[in-house]
Amino acid sequence: MSRSAHPAGPRHADVLTEGHYAAPPADLNVLDEKVWARTVSRNDDGAVTVGGIEVTRLAEEFGTPAYFLDESDFRARCRAWADAFGPGADVFYAGKAFLSRAVVRWLKEEGLNLDVCSGGELTTALDAGMPAERIAFHGNNKTVAEIEWAVQVGVGRIVLDSFQEIVRVSHIAQRLGKRQRVQIRVTVGVEAHTHEFIATAHEDQKFGIALAGGQAAEAVRRALRLDGIELIGIHSHIGSQIFDMAGFEVSARRVVQLLAEVRDEHGVELPEIDLGGGLGIAYTSDDDPRDPHEIAKALGDIVTRECEAAGLATPRISVEPGRAIVGPTAFTLYEVGTIKHLEGLRTYVSVDGGMSDNIRTALYDAEYSVALVSRRSDAEPMLVRVVGKHCESGDIVVKDAFLPSDLAPGDLIAVPATGAYCRSMASNYNHALRPPVVAVRDGEARVIVRRETEEDLLRLDVG
Repeated sequence: MSRSAHPAGPRHADVLTEGHYAAPPADLNVLDEKVWARTVSRNDDGAVTVGGIEVTRLAEEFGTPAYFLDESDFRARCRAWADAFGPGADVFYAGKAFLSRAVVRWLKEEGLNLDVCSGGELTTALDAGMPAERIAFHGNNKTVAEIEWAVQVGVGRIVLDSFQEIVRVSHIAQRLGKRQRVQIRVTVGVEAHTHEFIATAHEDQKFGIALAGGQAAEAVRRALRLDGIELIGIHSHIGSQIFDMAGFEVSARRVVQLLAEVRDEHGVELPEIDLGGGLGIAYTSDDDPRDPHEIAKALGDIVTRECEAAGLATPRISVEPGRAIVGPTAFTLYEVGTIKHLEGLRTYVSVDGGMSDNIRTALYDAEYSVALVSRRSDAEPMLVRVVGKHCESGDIVVKDAFLPSDLAPGDLIAVPATGAYCRSMASNYNHALRPPVVAVRDGEARVIVRRETEEDLLRLDVG
């Protein structure tokens, strides 16, 4: 079938999408630089390029679906965060967003630290040469084996998440003849304006020790009495994909109040506070992310002001951007398989991936953008829902977006801002093979995480 032979889907100027009206962009060929990696552009032939390489060539060489990561963009964002906070603060990249040995090497070379939340992430970090003292270990239920190893290798800090863990880490450290540097994670009762599943500072959730009822103060008392640990500060993380700094201001104020209480009761001024991460990125044109320098100034001003009011020396600040660094640097490339037009509703565009390579839409109701990237099109826009190939009606990649009405099987489309959590949360649902991650820089592309094979699946199936 030719690209113009199939019936067209809805082409209204304004289309009702999930309860609100959205107008198609004036030109579907224009790429919004907010949501794409910095070296992504469309060439004179109409194909999209990244790092100077056309996506059609990348698809031929590496197949689809695949994640393509703009290495120069990743490195530039690392430098921007390091420069924004300066030598008087610490920037820990949140490895849960996406971690590989190549990423660890880039972080090390660009001067960032790393936070991990599992033994597997710690293994990757150490294997790739990240110094243990530049690693922070998170998690609400670290195993004894994970704690033992973290203490043995000398991680820079362990973030304590419960009363049991305070005692557990101290006991393990003493048994190993060590004194482990720790922070206590505190839930400060801030309602972050984000999805319920990624808001982490209200009391009714699994992370941290609540300020309410004096629990955090009691955790500090216990930590200061134990010989196996050195309490260096308080940690707070209010959620993810946040644009409003008001929540950070409330969190910082409450953390500083706790520091003042610790000084008054124990005569100790804790030297560090970690305000976590969670700063949002642009997934669609409606999102308006903040610049790292703006974030650094805002957080620094908040902490300095609150400490001055409390008569405290300003502690060293740590932050933990993950998504904010890697999220915008990658996109997922798909090949269009089938197209179904539902008259008066929308058009369903099925691709060769889906919820196995991006679960976030199904899990968080996340919104994404999408573009035709293998060619230019001047056809009218049509409202589409991009869906995957898996046996679930909730297998949605992009809920509602506009693509050209001459879209056809075999076309390549790409979803930007998939660097964070997509590969990290990828699965083998329906025995799908997890896609590769390909780093692109200065006209060269190389695999940093290879595509899984059927042999990989069978190797684990020992029955």
